[in-house]
Amino acid sequence: MNVLVIGGAGYIGSHVTRALLDKGHAASVFDNLSSGCRENLFEGAAFFEGDILDAAALSRTMGKNFDALIHLAAFKAAGESMTCPEKYSVNNITGTINILNCAAAANIRHIVFSSTAAVYGEPRYIPMDERHPLNPENYYGFTKLEIERFLEWYDRLKGIKYAALRYFNAAGYDAAGRIKGLERNPANLLPIIMEAAMGVREKLEIFGDDWDTPDGTCIRDYIHVSDLAEAHVLALEHLASTKQSFTVNLGTENGISVKSMLEIARETTGRPIPSVIVGRRPGDPERVIASAAKAKDILGWTAKHSDVKTLIDSTWKVYSQTV
Repeated sequence: MNVLVIGGAGYIGSHVTRALLDKGHAASVFDNLSSGCRENLFEGAAFFEGDILDAAALSRTMGKNFDALIHLAAFKAAGESMTCPEKYSVNNITGTINILNCAAAANIRHIVFSSTAAVYGEPRYIPMDERHPLNPENYYGFTKLEIERFLEWYDRLKGIKYAALRYFNAAGYDAAGRIKGLERNPANLLPIIMEAAMGVREKLEIFGDDWDTPDGTCIRDYIHVSDLAEAHVLALEHLASTKQSFTVNLGTENGISVKSMLEIARETTGRPIPSVIVGRRPGDPERVIASAAKAKDILGWTAKHSDVKTLIDSTWKVYSQTV
């Protein structure tokens, strides 16, 4: 297939682009490089620099006979979304409407969307499956849920088939070391720990140690980005063969706390990694763990590289060589 990866120079997008190329698909990247990196572009993938708020640029690019697109261009910092909702409204909502309208005009009929477990909000049961009530507790999650609803309507009205992949917490780096561009201003735990280990960041802020968990810190389901990338390719191939839209969780069905991740990172890096406890962050659930049974059933997918050691080792390898 000939696939346009929107946001393909970013952290997850570059791994998805690499996975597409590895599986023999043609891949092109559309990215404004606001958070993505030129170092994450590959010789085998065409690059179109542009912004999803620029409908004309999207239209020109989508006119190049793509079979499908993968949308990874939404902003994703949950905390920031609670203080800057305008930013998330414009980029995530308006930008996605532009993508959908241009895809419809270009007769692109398959879309894989990078969604999130944040659409569920505070878990009512663990592990969380796709039937879990949808009640986002942060504005980022709200925008991703609205995008899923737009996709449902464009499926009905325009015949665009979609896969909405609800990620849990992406982490890690390509084991072969082919992706070296680091996230700018990261908001996720592991890259922040790495920045603190390297001295780029003064310390790690832990948002509360009074949660109802074994060590008092939040628990999350961390999934290796290479496992995520493989799921995108499988989802695309499944869409093309079945012409049926679907939504699945992508997670490991296991959780690790903030303090546990920090302690293992200290052991791996040999660095002290200073930390400080601060107040809870608005919109943060206490514990988030996936059920990935549906992804296994539909796509034959399971996480293969998402053990904590691999997550931290692969991340430290990149940070220790590039920061």
